[in-house]
Amino acid sequence: MAAAGVGTRGAQARQQLELKFHAAFQSGKSMTYTVAWCVPCLASFDTLQELCRKEKLTCKSIGITKRNLNNFEVEYLCNYKVEKDMEYYLVKWKGWPESTNTWEPLENLKCPLLLKQFFNDQRVYLTKMKQGKVITLKNNVKILRPALAKYIVKKAKQRIALQRWQEELNRKKNHDGMIFVENTVDLEGPPIDFYYINEYKPAPGINLVSEATVGCVCTDCFFEKCCPAEAGVHLAYNKNNQIKIQPGTPIYECNSQCQCGPDCPNRIVQKGTQYSLCIFRTSNNCGWGVKTLEKIKRMSFVMEYVGEVITSEEAERRGQLYDDKGITYLFDLDYESDEFTVDAARYGNVSHFVNHSCDPNLQVFNVFIDNLDTRLPRIALFSTRTIKAGEELTFDYQMKGSGDLSSESIDLSPAKKRVRTVCKCGSVSCRGYLN
Repeated sequence: MAAAGVGTRGAQARQQLELKFHAAFQSGKSMTYTVAWCVPCLASFDTLQELCRKEKLTCKSIGITKRNLNNFEVEYLCNYKVEKDMEYYLVKWKGWPESTNTWEPLENLKCPLLLKQFFNDQRVYLTKMKQGKVITLKNNVKILRPALAKYIVKKAKQRIALQRWQEELNRKKNHDGMIFVENTVDLEGPPIDFYYINEYKPAPGINLVSEATVGCVCTDCFFEKCCPAEAGVHLAYNKNNQIKIQPGTPIYECNSQCQCGPDCPNRIVQKGTQYSLCIFRTSNNCGWGVKTLEKIKRMSFVMEYVGEVITSEEAERRGQLYDDKGITYLFDLDYESDEFTVDAARYGNVSHFVNHSCDPNLQVFNVFIDNLDTRLPRIALFSTRTIKAGEELTFDYQMKGSGDLSSESIDLSPAKKRVRTVCKCGSVSCRGYLN
């Protein structure tokens, strides 16, 4: 975000520079000035709003206008006290610094949802701490215990941060399915070092061909000899858009050079996720997970696994670092060779948060659309059975495109051989380890 409107000195300097450029242009003189018209702002959204209100400045980019410059809207409730039989709440005002927090009587508050969240957070904390006492007596005033008040503020800030992260994810995604974020387990906020992407991000030196050179000329790709036939395989989907081929068989979809339209029955993966999914905090110490918010039919496309495409040598180096942290995000692209790996640790989509299970409900398939390089297939995840709304999505981290999980064929790439990570999936068929 550019820090537009958050101070007058920068605007004045830019205005003076614009006048100099205009004068130079009129006189024909050359200018040696270098101007950056927009730079990333390191300040948070809250900080920018607070600065605007403090300096009495407006900025449409961050929602501060003349109409709401002096507005007071409750952002969250920080504390509670009873004084002379009157109930008061400590209010954090939206867009104002915490130094301006004020105690307000209950009758002044018109925020039933925030009041409900306040008491719910209080109940959750007391349940976890197994404490019955809510308030203490201080100077003849009954007030919340400091630890409880601190927790309520942290929970409120977390809720705001997760909501903004959710909005950011939905701005960046390029598919129809909505993304939701939920944490009712702990105080963990959005991941700090994660960047949402919609497709592979090649590491320096790796070239991803983004456009096919040939395409089909079908009028009905479901019945005619289409791209899959040209590649020597069968069409992957039935009339219900469900996958009908066996795991290990590649999917060849119609590409940008094909004459068929967007409604072609051989364009499924490229349309992206169609389901509303929720990134949620798990209660079994598995960190973040993903659950579906709607029913998913069996053999349906759910999502792609994307990340940074790196060489196998780089995967080996990174794998050593990831082992020390106990994380697993490396996915070998070994359809025909073992030259490249997808690393979703920093760059990825919703699949970054999908957990492992030894009895998964998602299956891996290799997909080729515009890029027909067999060393660089796209990785698609399809449902293996009907998945109910609210059910967590999982895939087997050892799963290869062949779907074969025998002890002889388990895919243990060099980056995954060193440290055995204990599996927490809890399924009846659990192998005990992720690798």
